[in-house]
Amino acid sequence: MEENQLMESGVSELNSNAFFIDPVRILNRSYTRFRVSPSTYYSRFFDSLNSAQSPKASEDSRKGKRKRKKKIQSLNEREQIADRRHQEVKPFLLKAHEALLEATDLLKVLRNLRNDGCSVGECKELSQESSELSFMELGGVWQAPLCEIVLNYQQDDKTFQNGGFPLAQSIEQKVTPVFNNLVANEGSYDIEAELFNHKYIIPKRSCFYMSDMQQIDSLIPAGSDCGFNLIVIDPPWENGSARQKVRYPTLPNRYFLSLPVKQLCHTSGALVALWVTNREKLRDFVENDLFPKWGVTYAASFYWLKVKANGMLTGELDLFHHRPYECLLLGYCDGKDTHSGNSTRLNPIPDNRVFISVPGDYSRKPPIGELLLDYVPGSMPARCVELFAREMIAGWTSWGNEPLHFQDSRYFVSKTTEN
Repeated sequence: MEENQLMESGVSELNSNAFFIDPVRILNRSYTRFRVSPSTYYSRFFDSLNSAQSPKASEDSRKGKRKRKKKIQSLNEREQIADRRHQEVKPFLLKAHEALLEATDLLKVLRNLRNDGCSVGECKELSQESSELSFMELGGVWQAPLCEIVLNYQQDDKTFQNGGFPLAQSIEQKVTPVFNNLVANEGSYDIEAELFNHKYIIPKRSCFYMSDMQQIDSLIPAGSDCGFNLIVIDPPWENGSARQKVRYPTLPNRYFLSLPVKQLCHTSGALVALWVTNREKLRDFVENDLFPKWGVTYAASFYWLKVKANGMLTGELDLFHHRPYECLLLGYCDGKDTHSGNSTRLNPIPDNRVFISVPGDYSRKPPIGELLLDYVPGSMPARCVELFAREMIAGWTSWGNEPLHFQDSRYFVSKTTEN
């Protein structure tokens, strides 16, 4: 049963409070001509040695010194609060993980996710030498307003408008600024785009606005009835791990106070989903400063539990500073209609819900929007936006200074080889 659910939707219910998700299957529902390559998405935790040996033994040997050193230290007041939070959610995490380990058919699928549906030629590896465009650097130069992206539409996409001129017999082309501009693919097919000799895959019915925080106000709709019902936010929180990896610049917490969350809301209100780390200092900032500033009322917490290809956790559950889960804080931001009694919240949000997956690249969050739709106020289909996005999804608006990061064609394979 779990296996069939996963194959069809990318989501498999383990029990009433836990799910296993395959981000690749979920993402691929956004594409018609291309698909996300599982071998490039799952770039970690599929090493043959890690899958075969006891993960616990390897974790203990690698991190034992750090753990022993921590044991002789007493926890300060803030760490004690964080530990209490951990102890409260721990039973839910353990129960969810036990349910996964008992789903033997699902575990068989999990071990093969990285090669799922790939022919020998499609199971490619990302080259460490291959260059990527640095959108943050590119957007910071004075020539940024002159940078244009080329959108290549197949002529069989009947929704293509905007004129354009033929690039080839089967292609029509649109050229548009890539920075500080809403770039949209309103068609029913994914399209290929070009920017400085790099190719990017744009999902069907999606759009992105690439800018820094100084330009985010341009995303605010002219009328609140055109605002967003679901707002997912994954800020680049300042932390030592991100600095060590040198993957992307982080920002001090105070910068996020200026995000115009209230102005982005639909007139019926919005469900706000905020990714946070397990640092108590950050949780305290969100609860006492950030959510009040945004006008968001806390509702519930979801947890992303990370596992390896063999189903074991990516780290020790009780390891204080490197726990194998992240938290998604959920809250409601009221719209104009909320105070007039026209709010249409469908269901109360269950607290401590757990979703499990094998992580992709560093800092890449799984697409969890579908798990939230039952709790989104307003009419369907919901208007959804992701702030600080690094990839795109059909039906969503993606804002940030690198929403095309994981849209690079290196992460995709063409479906033409399957026909």
